[in-house]
Amino acid sequence: MSVFICPVCGQKLDISGNSYICPNRHSFDRAKSGYVNLLLSKHMGKTVHGDNKLMVQARRNFLGKGYYKPLCDALCSAVTEHFTGGTIIDAGCGEGYYTDAIIEQLKQRDIAAEVCGIDISKAAVEYCAKLCRGAELAVASVFHIPVADSSCDMLVTLFAPYCGEEFRRVLKKGGVMIMAIPSADHLWELKQAVYDTPYKNEVKPYELEGFEFIRAQKVTYNMELTSSEDIMALFSMTPYYYRTGRDQQERLANLDSLSTKADFELLVYRNI
Repeated sequence: MSVFICPVCGQKLDISGNSYICPNRHSFDRAKSGYVNLLLSKHMGKTVHGDNKLMVQARRNFLGKGYYKPLCDALCSAVTEHFTGGTIIDAGCGEGYYTDAIIEQLKQRDIAAEVCGIDISKAAVEYCAKLCRGAELAVASVFHIPVADSSCDMLVTLFAPYCGEEFRRVLKKGGVMIMAIPSADHLWELKQAVYDTPYKNEVKPYELEGFEFIRAQKVTYNMELTSSEDIMALFSMTPYYYRTGRDQQERLANLDSLSTKADFELLVYRNI
Protein backbone atom coordinates (compact mmCIF):
# COMPACT_ATOMS: atom_id res chain seq x y z
CA MET A 1 0.00 0.00 0.00
CA SER A 2 1.26 3.45 -0.92
CA VAL A 3 1.31 6.48 1.35
CA PHE A 4 -0.29 8.38 -1.53
CA ILE A 5 -3.98 8.66 -2.31
CA CYS A 6 -5.71 8.95 -5.65
CA PRO A 7 -5.83 12.60 -6.76
CA VAL A 8 -9.13 11.93 -8.54
CA CYS A 9 -11.25 10.29 -5.83
CA GLY A 10 -9.13 10.42 -2.68
CA GLN A 11 -8.99 6.64 -2.16
CA LYS A 12 -5.79 4.91 -1.05
CA LEU A 13 -3.46 3.85 -3.83
CA ASP A 14 -2.04 0.35 -4.06
CA ILE A 15 1.14 -0.48 -5.98
CA SER A 16 0.65 -3.24 -8.52
CA GLY A 17 3.64 -3.87 -10.74
CA ASN A 18 4.51 -0.52 -12.28
CA SER A 19 1.15 1.08 -11.56
CA TYR A 20 -0.55 2.88 -8.70
CA ILE A 21 -4.20 1.82 -8.64
CA CYS A 22 -7.07 2.88 -6.37
CA PRO A 23 -10.24 0.86 -5.57
CA ASN A 24 -12.10 2.89 -8.23
CA ARG A 25 -9.57 1.68 -10.82
CA HIS A 26 -7.94 5.03 -11.43
CA SER A 27 -4.42 4.11 -12.52
CA PHE A 28 -1.12 6.01 -12.59
CA ASP A 29 2.06 4.62 -14.10
CA ARG A 30 5.27 4.54 -12.11
CA ALA A 31 8.32 5.87 -13.97
CA LYS A 32 11.43 3.74 -14.35
CA SER A 33 13.21 5.84 -11.76
CA GLY A 34 10.44 5.06 -9.26
CA TYR A 35 8.25 8.15 -8.91
CA VAL A 36 4.58 8.55 -9.87
CA ASN A 37 2.93 11.56 -11.52
CA LEU A 38 -0.19 12.50 -9.53
CA LEU A 39 -0.48 16.06 -10.83
CA LEU A 40 -3.90 16.59 -12.41
CA SER A 41 -4.34 19.14 -15.17
CA LYS A 42 -6.80 21.14 -13.07
CA HIS A 43 -4.09 21.55 -10.39
CA MET A 44 -1.41 22.73 -12.79
CA GLY A 45 -2.32 26.39 -13.08
CA LYS A 46 -1.47 28.54 -16.09
CA THR A 47 2.29 28.82 -15.71
CA VAL A 48 5.25 26.49 -16.22
CA HIS A 49 5.14 23.69 -13.69
CA GLY A 50 8.15 24.18 -11.45
CA ASP A 51 11.81 24.29 -12.42
CA ASN A 52 12.93 22.96 -15.78
CA LYS A 53 15.71 20.42 -16.27
CA LEU A 54 18.48 23.01 -16.72
CA MET A 55 17.50 24.85 -13.54
CA VAL A 56 17.24 21.60 -11.57
CA GLN A 57 20.66 20.52 -12.80
CA ALA A 58 22.18 23.87 -11.81
CA ARG A 59 20.67 23.64 -8.34
CA ARG A 60 21.81 20.05 -7.92
CA ASN A 61 25.37 20.98 -8.85
CA PHE A 62 25.34 24.02 -6.55
CA LEU A 63 23.97 22.15 -3.55
CA GLY A 64 26.29 19.23 -4.22
CA LYS A 65 29.26 21.56 -3.60
CA GLY A 66 28.11 22.08 -0.03
CA TYR A 67 27.21 25.76 -0.13
CA TYR A 68 24.01 25.14 1.84
CA LYS A 69 25.35 22.34 4.05
CA PRO A 70 25.06 24.36 7.29
CA LEU A 71 21.34 24.75 6.63
CA CYS A 72 21.03 21.06 5.76
CA ASP A 73 22.81 20.06 8.98
CA ALA A 74 20.55 22.31 11.05
CA LEU A 75 17.48 20.86 9.34
CA CYS A 76 18.54 17.27 10.02
CA SER A 77 19.18 18.10 13.68
CA ALA A 78 15.74 19.66 14.00
CA VAL A 79 14.12 16.65 12.32
CA THR A 80 15.72 14.13 14.66
CA GLU A 81 14.93 16.31 17.67
CA HIS A 82 11.20 16.38 16.95
CA PHE A 83 10.60 13.15 15.00
CA THR A 84 10.45 9.78 16.76
CA GLY A 85 9.09 7.71 13.90
CA GLY A 86 6.18 7.43 11.49
CA THR A 87 5.59 9.28 8.24
CA ILE A 88 7.45 12.39 7.15
CA ILE A 89 6.68 14.33 3.97
CA ASP A 90 8.92 16.79 2.18
CA ALA A 91 6.46 19.22 0.59
CA GLY A 92 8.47 20.70 -2.28
CA CYS A 93 11.31 18.16 -2.27
CA GLY A 94 12.99 19.48 -5.41
CA GLU A 95 15.92 17.41 -6.61
CA GLY A 96 16.18 15.65 -3.23
CA TYR A 97 19.23 17.23 -1.57
CA TYR A 98 17.52 17.74 1.77
CA THR A 99 15.28 14.67 1.48
CA ASP A 100 18.28 12.41 1.03
CA ALA A 101 20.09 14.00 3.97
CA ILE A 102 17.03 13.46 6.19
CA ILE A 103 16.81 9.80 5.17
CA GLU A 104 20.49 9.24 5.96
CA GLN A 105 20.21 11.01 9.31
CA LEU A 106 17.19 8.92 10.33
CA LYS A 107 19.06 5.75 9.36
CA GLN A 108 22.05 6.77 11.46
CA ARG A 109 19.77 7.42 14.44
CA ASP A 110 17.90 4.14 13.78
CA ILE A 111 14.57 6.00 13.62
CA ALA A 112 11.92 4.07 11.68
CA ALA A 113 10.37 6.32 9.08
CA GLU A 114 8.28 6.28 5.95
CA VAL A 115 9.64 9.19 3.92
CA CYS A 116 7.72 10.66 1.01
CA GLY A 117 8.19 13.75 -1.10
CA ILE A 118 6.29 15.78 -3.67
CA ASP A 119 7.20 18.55 -6.07
CA ILE A 120 5.37 20.18 -8.96
CA SER A 121 8.48 19.92 -11.16
CA LYS A 122 8.67 16.61 -12.98
CA ALA A 123 12.34 17.24 -13.76
CA ALA A 124 13.10 17.76 -10.07
CA VAL A 125 11.25 14.64 -8.94
CA GLU A 126 13.06 12.62 -11.62
CA TYR A 127 16.40 13.61 -10.08
CA CYS A 128 15.07 13.09 -6.57
CA ALA A 129 13.93 9.55 -7.38
CA LYS A 130 17.42 8.63 -8.60
CA LEU A 131 19.02 10.06 -5.46
CA CYS A 132 16.51 9.07 -2.75
CA ARG A 133 15.94 5.35 -3.13
CA GLY A 134 14.44 5.22 0.34
CA ALA A 135 11.60 7.66 -0.36
CA GLU A 136 8.23 7.40 -2.09
CA LEU A 137 7.94 10.30 -4.52
CA ALA A 138 5.26 11.94 -6.63
CA VAL A 139 4.84 14.87 -8.96
CA ALA A 140 2.13 16.91 -7.23
CA SER A 141 1.27 20.38 -5.99
CA VAL A 142 1.73 21.46 -2.38
CA PHE A 143 -1.75 22.97 -2.68
CA HIS A 144 -3.20 19.51 -3.44
CA ILE A 145 -1.02 17.05 -1.53
CA PRO A 146 -2.01 13.48 -2.46
CA VAL A 147 -1.93 11.98 1.04
CA ALA A 148 -4.80 11.27 3.44
CA ASP A 149 -5.99 13.56 6.22
CA SER A 150 -3.91 13.34 9.42
CA SER A 151 -1.50 10.84 7.86
CA CYS A 152 1.85 12.57 8.46
CA ASP A 153 3.80 12.91 11.69
CA MET A 154 6.08 15.59 10.26
CA LEU A 155 6.05 17.94 7.28
CA VAL A 156 9.18 19.65 6.00
CA THR A 157 8.94 22.60 3.61
CA LEU A 158 11.97 24.50 2.37
CA PHE A 159 11.46 27.61 0.24
CA ALA A 160 8.25 26.13 -1.22
CA PRO A 161 4.92 27.98 -1.38
CA TYR A 162 3.14 27.98 1.97
CA CYS A 163 -0.30 26.37 2.06
CA GLY A 164 -1.35 26.36 5.70
CA GLU A 165 -4.75 24.74 5.25
CA GLU A 166 -3.31 21.84 3.27
CA PHE A 167 -0.33 21.40 5.59
CA ARG A 168 -2.63 21.23 8.61
CA ARG A 169 -4.86 18.74 6.81
CA VAL A 170 -2.14 16.18 6.16
CA LEU A 171 -0.46 16.55 9.57
CA LYS A 172 -1.67 14.61 12.58
CA LYS A 173 -2.72 16.60 15.61
CA GLY A 174 0.51 17.34 17.41
CA GLY A 175 2.48 16.72 14.23
CA VAL A 176 5.48 18.95 13.60
CA MET A 177 6.15 21.25 10.64
CA ILE A 178 9.68 22.49 9.94
CA MET A 179 9.99 25.40 7.54
CA ALA A 180 13.08 27.11 6.10
CA ILE A 181 12.81 30.71 4.94
CA PRO A 182 15.33 33.34 3.79
CA SER A 183 16.04 35.89 6.51
CA ALA A 184 16.56 39.62 6.08
CA ASP A 185 20.17 39.62 4.84
CA HIS A 186 20.07 36.50 2.69
CA LEU A 187 22.22 36.98 -0.45
CA TRP A 188 22.56 40.70 0.26
CA GLU A 189 25.88 41.05 -1.58
CA LEU A 190 24.52 39.16 -4.59
CA LYS A 191 21.59 41.57 -4.76
CA GLN A 192 23.99 44.51 -4.50
CA ALA A 193 25.84 43.14 -7.52
CA VAL A 194 22.62 42.91 -9.54
CA TYR A 195 20.42 45.82 -8.53
CA ASP A 196 20.98 49.56 -8.30
CA THR A 197 18.71 49.76 -5.24
CA PRO A 198 18.61 46.34 -3.54
CA TYR A 199 16.21 45.65 -0.70
CA LYS A 200 16.36 43.29 2.23
CA ASN A 201 13.97 40.36 2.58
CA GLU A 202 10.81 40.90 4.56
CA VAL A 203 10.53 38.47 7.46
CA LYS A 204 6.88 38.08 8.39
CA PRO A 205 5.61 37.39 11.93
CA TYR A 206 6.18 33.79 12.97
CA GLU A 207 2.60 33.13 14.07
CA LEU A 208 0.61 30.90 11.69
CA GLU A 209 -3.06 30.02 11.99
CA GLY A 210 -3.63 26.54 13.39
CA PHE A 211 -0.01 26.05 14.46
CA GLU A 212 1.79 26.45 17.75
CA PHE A 213 5.10 28.22 17.20
CA ILE A 214 7.91 26.30 18.89
CA ARG A 215 11.12 28.06 17.91
CA ALA A 216 13.17 29.92 15.31
CA GLN A 217 16.81 29.11 14.60
CA LYS A 218 19.07 31.46 12.66
CA VAL A 219 21.56 29.89 10.27
CA THR A 220 23.92 32.61 9.04
CA TYR A 221 27.33 32.33 7.38
CA ASN A 222 29.35 33.69 4.47
CA MET A 223 29.66 31.84 1.16
CA GLU A 224 32.66 32.22 -1.12
CA LEU A 225 31.56 31.50 -4.70
CA THR A 226 34.59 30.95 -6.88
CA SER A 227 33.14 30.64 -10.37
CA SER A 228 30.66 32.37 -12.64
CA GLU A 229 28.88 29.03 -12.97
CA ASP A 230 28.22 28.82 -9.24
CA ILE A 231 27.12 32.45 -9.06
CA MET A 232 24.58 32.00 -11.86
CA ALA A 233 23.41 28.67 -10.41
CA LEU A 234 22.70 30.36 -7.08
CA PHE A 235 20.91 33.22 -8.78
CA SER A 236 18.72 30.81 -10.76
CA MET A 237 17.61 29.22 -7.47
CA THR A 238 16.08 32.49 -6.27
CA PRO A 239 12.78 34.23 -7.10
CA TYR A 240 14.84 37.19 -8.36
CA TYR A 241 15.81 35.16 -11.43
CA TYR A 242 12.29 35.42 -12.87
CA ARG A 243 12.02 39.15 -12.19
CA THR A 244 15.40 40.33 -13.48
CA GLY A 245 16.14 41.75 -16.91
CA ARG A 246 18.94 40.74 -19.26
CA ASP A 247 21.16 43.71 -18.38
CA GLN A 248 21.04 42.87 -14.68
CA GLN A 249 21.72 39.20 -15.33
CA GLU A 250 24.75 40.16 -17.40
CA ARG A 251 26.20 41.97 -14.40
CA LEU A 252 26.37 38.66 -12.57
CA ALA A 253 27.54 36.74 -15.62
CA ASN A 254 30.63 38.98 -15.73
CA LEU A 255 31.65 38.08 -12.16
CA ASP A 256 34.22 35.33 -11.56
CA SER A 257 33.84 35.29 -7.78
CA LEU A 258 31.46 36.58 -5.13
CA SER A 259 31.35 36.63 -1.36
CA THR A 260 27.76 36.72 -0.13
CA LYS A 261 25.89 36.00 3.06
CA ALA A 262 23.62 33.01 3.54
CA ASP A 263 20.98 34.05 6.06
CA PHE A 264 18.24 31.53 6.84
CA GLU A 265 15.66 30.95 9.53
CA LEU A 266 14.55 27.45 10.45
CA LEU A 267 11.07 27.59 11.99
CA VAL A 268 9.47 24.77 13.97
CA TYR A 269 5.70 24.48 14.56
CA ARG A 270 3.24 22.00 16.03
CA ASN A 271 -0.15 21.35 14.48
CA ILE A 272 -2.89 22.13 16.98
